[in-house]
Amino acid sequence: MPRLKFSIALNYEIDPPGCDFIFSIHAAQTQQQTVVSESLDISQNLTFNTYTDPMTHTRFLRLKAFDGLLTVRYDAIVDVDHYTAQPAQLREVAVANLPGSILSYIYPSRYCQSDRLHRLAVKEFGQLVQGYSRVQAIRDWVLNRVTFLPNSSTGNTSAADTLVEEVGVCRDFAHLMIALCRAVNIPSRFVTGIDYGAAPALGPPDFHAYVEVYLEDRWYIFDPSGVAIPMGFVRLGTGRDAADSAFATLFGGVRGAAPVIQIEAIPNANGELIIPQHVPYALSTDGQFEKN
Repeated sequence: MPRLKFSIALNYEIDPPGCDFIFSIHAAQTQQQTVVSESLDISQNLTFNTYTDPMTHTRFLRLKAFDGLLTVRYDAIVDVDHYTAQPAQLREVAVANLPGSILSYIYPSRYCQSDRLHRLAVKEFGQLVQGYSRVQAIRDWVLNRVTFLPNSSTGNTSAADTLVEEVGVCRDFAHLMIALCRAVNIPSRFVTGIDYGAAPALGPPDFHAYVEVYLEDRWYIFDPSGVAIPMGFVRLGTGRDAADSAFATLFGGVRGAAPVIQIEAIPNANGELIIPQHVPYALSTDGQFEKN
């Protein structure tokens, strides 16, 4: 299994009287992703608390910072022991048979207006054989339709906007793929993480948004932007779209600098250095759901 060592440093300048923060920068603990070690350093002497969502495994850090400078740094070593499956064996699940906790991921959401894209999705994908191959076709359609262009969108850009503009960053690709999947009744969710192996031409390491789609009995990884290597993703937060999965949500007057992120592959517990690479099989870092 790959073992990935990474750090995230966030720097802010806060106006009086201070600012409340909700961070999602801790590596998720799942059946297939294990935090070997981790540390958190906060430059201000203040109280903070954490909360882990029992369904998504997203770990939230909450704090109220004083005015002035604030640096939050998180370091971790993570083992990613992917569950793997042959794509041809992964079927879609009828809505009537979905686990209850999955249902929110077939509805439209703020950035993923699947209701507005229903006619397009049915026209393009409605007649395709259901299963992993249909999801892959949606992913490929988004990749071929949209051009990756840094700084080409804003925090208000939705899937419908990306469809019209045909440019975006990773979160825009993810929103469009999610909306199209939901439009043909395939549960899909937004994931925030960091990735090992993105092209250096895209700049320094950064947060990465990708997609998880529910097939058969668990969530499987897809990267519609095509700029990264799914085997090298470290999962942080999951939700219906970016509104649920921001790495930082701020409540107050604050100015922030670009995140400083570093990541590398290191030898695992067996002394093996496994470098993430593209693979022909399906990958999941989530556990199995019981079938109804």
